[in-house]
Amino acid sequence: MDLRVGVVTDTPSAPERFLSAYTTLRLGGPAGTVTTAVHTDEAVGAVQSAAAAGRRLLVLAGGSNVVIGDDGFDGEVLLLRTRGVEVVGEDASGVLVRVAAGEPWDDFVAYAVTSGLSGVECLSGIPGAAGSTPIQNVGAYGQEVAHTIAAVHAYDRQAGAIRVMTPEECGFGYRTSVFKHDDRYLVTAVDFRLSRSGESAPIRYAELARSLGAEAGDRVPLRQARDTVLKLRAGKGMVLDPEDRDTWSVGSFFTNPVVPAGLLAGIGEAPHWPAGEGLVKLPAAWLIEHAGFPKGFAGDGVAISGKHTLALTNRGSGTTAALLDLARTIRDGVRARYGVELHPEPVLVGCEL
Repeated sequence: MDLRVGVVTDTPSAPERFLSAYTTLRLGGPAGTVTTAVHTDEAVGAVQSAAAAGRRLLVLAGGSNVVIGDDGFDGEVLLLRTRGVEVVGEDASGVLVRVAAGEPWDDFVAYAVTSGLSGVECLSGIPGAAGSTPIQNVGAYGQEVAHTIAAVHAYDRQAGAIRVMTPEECGFGYRTSVFKHDDRYLVTAVDFRLSRSGESAPIRYAELARSLGAEAGDRVPLRQARDTVLKLRAGKGMVLDPEDRDTWSVGSFFTNPVVPAGLLAGIGEAPHWPAGEGLVKLPAAWLIEHAGFPKGFAGDGVAISGKHTLALTNRGSGTTAALLDLARTIRDGVRARYGVELHPEPVLVGCEL
C-alpha cells in the first residue's frame, strides 16, 4: 500500500464544485474547496491542516451513504481516493488482507472472490469505499463487515496519531460503530481476516438460500454466491447504474427498527425477528408499504424506488429538500399507523430529518 505524500487542492469549476458530483444520490450543493487525497499521508495531512486553520472539513469517499443539503458544505471537502489491497499475514486462522480506505468496496470483494478468499462474498455490489464499511458496519444477505474485520486503522484527531483499533474498540452494532456521527477518527485502512476457501461462508439469509437452491448453513462456490447476490441486488435497484434512476439512492434510507416485543400486538402480521431480550426487529420496508407508501410513491422529482420500498431515489430533477420531505411523509405515516419510529441510515450533512 503506497503511503507517499503529496496533496492536490483546488477550487473546482462550477459543475465540480457541486457535491452532487460525488454522491450516489446525485444531490448536494456547492463545496467551498475540494481536496483530493490519493495516499494516506495526504489525507492525514489535509485533516491536520484543516484543524490547524480552523476550517470545517467533510470527508467523502464513495458518497453512497450520505445525504448533503442543497446549500452544500461551506468548508473543505476531502475526497478520499487512496487505493490498495495487500495480504499482510496468513496463518491457520485465515488470511489477513489490508485494504486502503478509498478502495472501491466491490472491487475488493471481486478481488477476494477471484483469490479464493471467503467471508465478504455476500456483500457484493454494495457501492462506496472500503473505509466507509466499518463506519456503518455495512451488512447484507446475512453478512456484515464486523464478522471479518480484524482491525481498523484510523487517524485519531484527539491523539494526533494513527491508531490500530480492535473490533471491540470499534463498538460495532446494527448499522453503527464508534465512527458514525463522530468526526474524531479518519479511517485510513481496514484489515479483514478471510478464509482461504473456494466456498462461501455458511449461508445465513433465507432469500439468498432460496435463490441458490441451498439450505441455511450450506456453503456454495464463491463465484456462485457473488453472482447470485449481484443479481438479487440488481433486481432491487441496489447496484449502481447511471441509466437507471432507481439506483440513484443511498440504498436503504431507513434502518429496520428494533422495538419492544409488546408492540407486536398492535402491528398485526408484520414479519419480525428476535433482537435481544424482550425485543424484536421489524422490516422497515413492510411497515412503509403497509402504511400506504408503495413502490413508486412520488414526491417532487423524487420517489420511492420502483424496485425496493426502502430506497428513496432522485428521479433526475429532485432536490435534497424534496427527498427529505418524502422521507418525513413516510416516517410520519408509519408512526401514525403503527407507533413505530423510523430512523435514517445515511449520514445527513447540512440537513436534517
